[in-house]
Amino acid sequence: MATNANWTVIFEDKTIIKNYAEGAEEGIGYKINDDAFWATTDFQNIWAIQSGTSNSSDEVEHRDETPHCSLADQGIAIQQFVDKWDSAHLLHLQKVWDLDSRDESEKGARPTSYSS
Repeated sequence: MATNANWTVIFEDKTIIKNYAEGAEEGIGYKINDDAFWATTDFQNIWAIQSGTSNSSDEVEHRDETPHCSLADQGIAIQQFVDKWDSAHLLHLQKVWDLDSRDESEKGARPTSYSS
């Protein structure tokens, strides 16, 4: 697998990790408990994905001996994983806000959206 990717998706763990910008400073990876999403036939032979690498032909790692390939060659868009991570991160930010005992005037408005 390539290194220094912007996004890492580990299918066995059902985990999506953002490796850059906001959210990455905490090394946040979210386990996405959506069996219907992970059971998509397009994902059946995929072990892991790394997107935003310097070598796009090394973005998709398969479970069998199929050579690594790019997301485009596999017919997969990274945005579907980004959207799942963004939703999970918004829930995290809301929980942090909810647990913050400061007055709303001090902590600002409760997050209502998040976009990577």
